[in-house]
Amino acid sequence: MDVGTSATASPPLDERAVRRLHWRCRRGLLENDLFITSFFERYGAALTERHARGLDALMDLADNDLLDLLLRRKLPQAGLATPEVLEVLALLHSAGGAPQRH
Repeated sequence: MDVGTSATASPPLDERAVRRLHWRCRRGLLENDLFITSFFERYGAALTERHARGLDALMDLADNDLLDLLLRRKLPQAGLATPEVLEVLALLHSAGGAPQRH
């Protein structure tokens, strides 16, 4: 999945903003951190403000709720299922290697 192919163009994040965002994404569960670390290694240089909004919304979740989304045990609820969040989740899934949901 190409991080630059989002439906809505968004300004890129500068290096400082990416570092701040990465710091904000630190989690208490190792499993979440593995997904997030892989995500930033793969997509960090190409992240946009749109991705930052999606990540911010996901980081407001409790660790176990985030893990359920990352492992595809649950789908985002209506209030969380914004285009930004869905795009970031797709990138997290591709970066983290979560199994496909059938």
